[in-house]
Amino acid sequence: MSDRLTTQTVLRVKNVSKNFALPHEKNSSIKSGIVNIFKKRDTSVEVQHALKNITFDIQKGEFFGILGRNGSGKSTMLKILAEIYIPTAGSVETHGKLVPFIELGVGFNPELTGRENVYLNGALLGFSRKEIDARYDDIVKFAELEDFMDQKLKNYSSGMQVRLAFSVATRAEAEILLIDEVLAVGDADFQRKCYEFFKSLKKLKKTVVFVSHDMSAVREFCDRAILIEASEVIAEGTADKIANQYTRLFIDVSEDESNVPQDNERWGDKRMVFTDVKIVGTKQLNDDTPALKFSAEFIANRDIETIVTGSSISNSAGDEVCGTNTEHRR
Repeated sequence: MSDRLTTQTVLRVKNVSKNFALPHEKNSSIKSGIVNIFKKRDTSVEVQHALKNITFDIQKGEFFGILGRNGSGKSTMLKILAEIYIPTAGSVETHGKLVPFIELGVGFNPELTGRENVYLNGALLGFSRKEIDARYDDIVKFAELEDFMDQKLKNYSSGMQVRLAFSVATRAEAEILLIDEVLAVGDADFQRKCYEFFKSLKKLKKTVVFVSHDMSAVREFCDRAILIEASEVIAEGTADKIANQYTRLFIDVSEDESNVPQDNERWGDKRMVFTDVKIVGTKQLNDDTPALKFSAEFIANRDIETIVTGSSISNSAGDEVCGTNTEHRR
């Protein structure tokens, strides 16, 4: 067992729980502070169970997803892995250097320049000045901030600060990376660059723990995942399986039936129903053949993993002139 833990399992979470004490009374004065000392603790403090008995293993080289709705406890789990929080119960075993991509920019000083913050943040990540000197140009190039490095950080936008912090963090040589929703404020071009970085991590067989609400990213990168709901793990399996179960959390089956239009002029089983179709323009193809451009909107009344959509054009007599569907185009 010890050999497997050392050579294969690089991160083991066993029966981890985390509670937070939420006081209901605030001591706004010396008098209230003294009075509250003599009150029973359980009448003024509520215990929030952020995580309940969480257990999972992560193998070396895995891209592992942690999914869940807002408030489910997934970010708390990530902070326990990063040793920001200490679990109330249970244990976490880590084998290898771990770098968290959580709340990027923590430790930045707004009164220092971008250049000075690179050296400050690099030192926090364990780099020597010589190592930062060697990486500095690459950090600035990746962040695309060449013209701003001598400006104070307080003059940076939030997106610029995240780009700089992310760029510094990517230079850390780690065996395990913890990645939260760190790209929310980045523009589309920077997000694309970051996802290219994720692809390189996967090719290099780095161990990555990935928290995201983007199910397309989860399906693309993750090998396995867990789903946390109401502070507990309710499912574990392949990325596709867990991403599908995550999506189902947002479908209210009791409302599905009422949303299905009741008419007899639709084909299919009405799991997905088109609500609007309209022509939005015309254009000429290369051979001067006219083409129509149209848009369509639909609602899904059930959880659907794979859909096939089709369209056809009929003449004034109702005869079909042409048509196609997405199955034919595969």
